[in-house]
Amino acid sequence: SSLTFGMISHARRLLFSGTHLRFFTIYRSFCRSVKDEMTRRIQVHRVLCVAEKNDAAKGIADIMSNGRMRKREGLSKFNKIYEYEYHLLGQNVTVVMTSVSGHLLALEFKAPFQKWHSCNPVTLFDAEVEKYCPDNFVNIKKTLEREVRQCQALVIWTDCDREGENIGFEIIHVCKAVKPNLHVLRARFSEIISRSIRMACENLVEPDQNTSDAVDVRQELDLRIGAAFTRFQTLRLQKIFPNVLAEQLISYGSCQFPTLGFVVERFKAIQAFIPEAFYKIKVTHEKDEEVVEFSWKRNRLFNHTACLVLYQICMENPLATVTDVSSKPKSKWRPLPLDTVELEKLASRKLKINAKEAMKIAEKLYTQGYISYPRTETNKFPNDLDLFSLVQQQTPDPHWGAFAQGILDRGGPTPRNGNKSDQAHPPIHPTKYANSLQGNDQRLYEFIVRHFLACCSQDAQGQETTVEIDIAKERFVVHGLMIIARNYLDVYPYDKWNSKIIPVYEVGSQFHPTAIEMVDGETSPPQLLTEADLISLMEKHGIGTDATHAEHIETIKSRTYVGLTAEQRFLPGELGMGLVEGYDSMGYEMSKPNLRAELEADLKLICEGRKDKFDVLRQQIQKYKQVFIEAVRKAKKLDEALAQYFGEVTEISQEEQEAQMEMFLPVRKCPNCNRDMVLKKKKEGGYFMSCLGFPSCKAAVWFPDSVLEVSRDDSVCNTCKPHPVHMLKFKFKRGSVPPMMPLEFVGCIGGCDEMLREILDLRYLRGGGTAVSQSNNQTVNHPQQRQRQNHSSERYQRPPLQPRQNNPKRPPTSVAGPSVVPSYSTSSSDNAVVCNCGQEALLLTVRKEGPNQGRQFYKCNTGNCNFFLWADQQTEGRSNTENRNLGSSFHSAGSASGFRDNVSPTVGRGRRFDQPGSSNSGGGATQCMCNQPAVTRTVQKDGPNKGRQFHTCSKPREQQCGFFQWVDENIPPGGVGRDFSNAHFGMNGAGRGQGMSTKRTGSSSEKGPGPKKQRTCGICHQPGHTRLKCPQNR
Repeated sequence: SSLTFGMISHARRLLFSGTHLRFFTIYRSFCRSVKDEMTRRIQVHRVLCVAEKNDAAKGIADIMSNGRMRKREGLSKFNKIYEYEYHLLGQNVTVVMTSVSGHLLALEFKAPFQKWHSCNPVTLFDAEVEKYCPDNFVNIKKTLEREVRQCQALVIWTDCDREGENIGFEIIHVCKAVKPNLHVLRARFSEIISRSIRMACENLVEPDQNTSDAVDVRQELDLRIGAAFTRFQTLRLQKIFPNVLAEQLISYGSCQFPTLGFVVERFKAIQAFIPEAFYKIKVTHEKDEEVVEFSWKRNRLFNHTACLVLYQICMENPLATVTDVSSKPKSKWRPLPLDTVELEKLASRKLKINAKEAMKIAEKLYTQGYISYPRTETNKFPNDLDLFSLVQQQTPDPHWGAFAQGILDRGGPTPRNGNKSDQAHPPIHPTKYANSLQGNDQRLYEFIVRHFLACCSQDAQGQETTVEIDIAKERFVVHGLMIIARNYLDVYPYDKWNSKIIPVYEVGSQFHPTAIEMVDGETSPPQLLTEADLISLMEKHGIGTDATHAEHIETIKSRTYVGLTAEQRFLPGELGMGLVEGYDSMGYEMSKPNLRAELEADLKLICEGRKDKFDVLRQQIQKYKQVFIEAVRKAKKLDEALAQYFGEVTEISQEEQEAQMEMFLPVRKCPNCNRDMVLKKKKEGGYFMSCLGFPSCKAAVWFPDSVLEVSRDDSVCNTCKPHPVHMLKFKFKRGSVPPMMPLEFVGCIGGCDEMLREILDLRYLRGGGTAVSQSNNQTVNHPQQRQRQNHSSERYQRPPLQPRQNNPKRPPTSVAGPSVVPSYSTSSSDNAVVCNCGQEALLLTVRKEGPNQGRQFYKCNTGNCNFFLWADQQTEGRSNTENRNLGSSFHSAGSASGFRDNVSPTVGRGRRFDQPGSSNSGGGATQCMCNQPAVTRTVQKDGPNKGRQFHTCSKPREQQCGFFQWVDENIPPGGVGRDFSNAHFGMNGAGRGQGMSTKRTGSSSEKGPGPKKQRTCGICHQPGHTRLKCPQNR
């Protein structure tokens, strides 16, 4: 509007003219006018107000409606609904006031990670989490959803602290899911009294997202850290000490553990304390029927001889001379205004009510309107708080009413203020007079009232007299105290200040002491911590907040980490001692407050808007994750520490230890969802790489059985993206990789290593294949798919190919295309074998022990092309090639162009693999795909093949390579039938999982089309039976 534009222009002129005070005044009025204009535009008729508890909702509704609200039931029997009319948002509206019961939503891991045995605990640092509504709060949620549909605005009336702000945003989330355009405002108040509530209605503000974010960070970190460590130490220690801890939940929390650490540290300090003897001289004088005891100004000496010499000197001339008499006023300060931490400490010390119970009572008194909000860090009263009327409310009481009236008669309250303020709530103080409370409710209310009146009163006044005497040049002193005005002590019996009367002495006067004694003693250790001591340490080191101290203390008590002595002091239990000593011995002082204190500091910065929520979350998760990984690696130190208290350790199996030690370190980012992909072990043995986004993302890479071991290397590939893609250390089964390739090496699975990509069949890296970017998120390289594709357990995958040297016009061969034949010289003058480089191959002999020892083979002379050929198959390979005119052709289902190529049974870069089941030149025995002699068995199962013999792998069934061959249908060594291509080439693409058909083309001996081919088995590809009755499928 023109009015708004004019106000903005005027404000700018004031700002640049330097009239800052007037600028801010204009700015405030501008904000109010904008808010009023927005409210008028919204046309609000019905407003939903939501408090944090039902008592608070009832109290606020009673004040706003002047006791005329209409009550009705909600879907939750504990949370009522109150309706009334009120002038809100600049207009008369119908208010619907209801409540939640604390947090409406809870944070939990997604389904796959919720069960304790579902994953390695380290994955919980990266596992997906979600907020959900617990079953017992569903009716509250449904009430909000139902009521908000008829409302145009939502006002949050939750407690004005971090947790309250977060609960407010949970309410907003639920309501906006039903009504996205809902107008949301926040009421800020510190006590449920008429003045505060009406002021809050007139000054509604926007909810504070930063404060809520800090709670989100704290909740998520507590869940991840607590769940990971709790699962790890509970599952491990229950097995290590089954007789003691079989049913024990051994929890961990980043706040509770430092709290336990304070108790253990004090106990160990007492244990380590060595008393030391000391000696001192004491002088006693009786005068005017008073016994005066003078203290030695040296206090004490730890050397017996030295003290004895001085004592003897004094005894030689035991005349005392008064050298100084002085008198000065002395005050005992009245208490500071009450904040949460002081309330917890004083309730524990003075009333013997533990901190948790004290806060529970204080919350109850607050919701009933008797006291102000009990969770505050402020210890100074704001200037606008009407202390006079608050004191006046207490004048009718028979116990402290007269004292309250005396404060008013002396000119009103003059409180002693501290220097802390959270800018949200005033110190804890009574808000109305109560005379009907009972039990601890009455005791705590009385303490709060007396504390309030005491800090509004005056300091106690006294006069201190000091007398100093000299005996043989040794000085002794005595102090006397006379109380002149008790002041606040009259209403505050929790403090003691007693007079100490001493006779009158004059300077220069002399007297003979009644007694001069040399006394001894011992230094004493510190005492065990009280609850008040523990809260002081937690506050000092930033462990938890004023609102959570009591909860953390109660947790370590309930877990039996600590106990209480008869004097209500904390004593660590055996479990608590063992845990702290175990973790400290690892080098990470997890019982110390440093880690958690850093987090609490970061949370404050998030509240102030000076740090980003996600940055803090990422940094803290990484920090605690590294600590966790180290803790698991050094877990035996934890066992040893606890064994000191629980006795003999029950050994766990090596497999279980390895399972606990197994850390899922990220290898690369998932191409589908960009989460981390990690290495894991299959239950039946072997390895695979899966996405941490499972089950929403099912991307995975299943490594073949030929991979015996694989682990992440610290090195990172410089080529593959997105960075970082970590290199992997592989160990392959003998015979599963080309002979020129080492069995152990470090490679990249990001796609830059073509050889490794083909050996492992990394389909998710192929541009046109079934990549993980498919919308259905189907699992990649699943073992069942691999089994259908290739029966060979050794998974001979074809390495990347090179173009033929003698056919430059041929189109380039794709990575998935067929192999080429090494060039054989057909010259009559020499029969030299030529490698893929066009150079004469080198003839060598196998010297390694095994089935091929003594066998000759050819390899590249320069080592550039990885060419390989057995010498005893040279003639056979050449004759087969010449007789067919290089006419044996394979169709590559995985080739992008789908062209045909003339090949021989030589695979890869010159490497020729012996066909399984063929008889090598060294002997007539049939060999399986493991290059071991096959065994002959007979079919025992009823059917057409009963009694028929077949060759199979000689290894145990779970280790067999899958080789099968009928004895009466032995395939010639040079054959290029279906089984050979299927076992060795591992074709991908459209034909994946179905084998590869081959045709003989271009040969003069090629026959025409024959009759329809007989149906064969899907496993062994032999006619006469189906895969259900196959001998291999036993």
